[in-house]
Amino acid sequence: MSATPHPQESLGPGAVLTMLTLALLWGANMAMVKLAAGELPPIFQAGLRSAVAAACLWGWMRYRRIPVFPGRAVAGHGLVLGLLFGLEFGLLYPGMILTSVARSYLLLYTAPFFVAVGAHFWLPGDRLTRLKAIGLLLAFAGLTVLFAHGLGGFSGRALMGDLLSLLAGALWGATTLYLKRFLAQGALAVQTLFYQLFFSAPPLLAASWLLEDFSTAGLTGFGAFSLFYQSVIVAFLSYLAWFVLILRHPASLVQAFTFFTPLAGVLISGVLILGEPVSPRLMAAMALISLGLALVNRPARRAAEASPAS
Repeated sequence: MSATPHPQESLGPGAVLTMLTLALLWGANMAMVKLAAGELPPIFQAGLRSAVAAACLWGWMRYRRIPVFPGRAVAGHGLVLGLLFGLEFGLLYPGMILTSVARSYLLLYTAPFFVAVGAHFWLPGDRLTRLKAIGLLLAFAGLTVLFAHGLGGFSGRALMGDLLSLLAGALWGATTLYLKRFLAQGALAVQTLFYQLFFSAPPLLAASWLLEDFSTAGLTGFGAFSLFYQSVIVAFLSYLAWFVLILRHPASLVQAFTFFTPLAGVLISGVLILGEPVSPRLMAAMALISLGLALVNRPARRAAEASPAS
């Protein structure tokens, strides 16, 4: 593992490009889940995704002779990580049913704020600067512009969904912070991802059995492709890249770039799949998010060095 990052560290071009690629993959995943929801309930999709991806990781670790649990402490932290991840999705999907999808996404993507504040106090070298705070607010304003048309009114049912979505965002942030604080030095990225997937699959499948209706469930060729995409492309490969970035770089910087994910989801599902035009609202959202993340990723000015002796 790399040493603790310098407080002024920013993501390099390779890391930024990787995060933009992940945002595209995760944005397409949002469309996949939505399109396949008519065949398989969404929480069941999440549980099955975790189970299949965990099996892929287990096979890869066996092939590479990587121990699954290098110690009891790591196994215990891995259990907490998986439960946090499972609870996040267990709250998010019911929340999306109770409130509008737009509001659910907005509240889920409060996660970068939870990570930025938590990292300031609990992760050495990952400080919340004024510039970073302004950048996060600008990026979140871009999401607000993006989803403004679907925010809708307020009701008791919608407020409950809002609360569940906000809790899901807090849990996403807590998962990132917990991973960085307790597993960054004791486990490899492939191991930490396995714990998240392996321990989250049972509670997700149990929640699906309790909460979801399987009376109209079925599986077509598209549904099978959707499960393959969610499990292998997203949960196995893209999440592994995400964990490598989280373990190597300041958590607040990496988490901030997830603001591009809902933007990518709108571009893929709306513009590419449904053929909708690129609206001024979409362009304004893209500009605000890009500007905000440019500020977040701008290195803080280093303290002036002492003048050399004459």
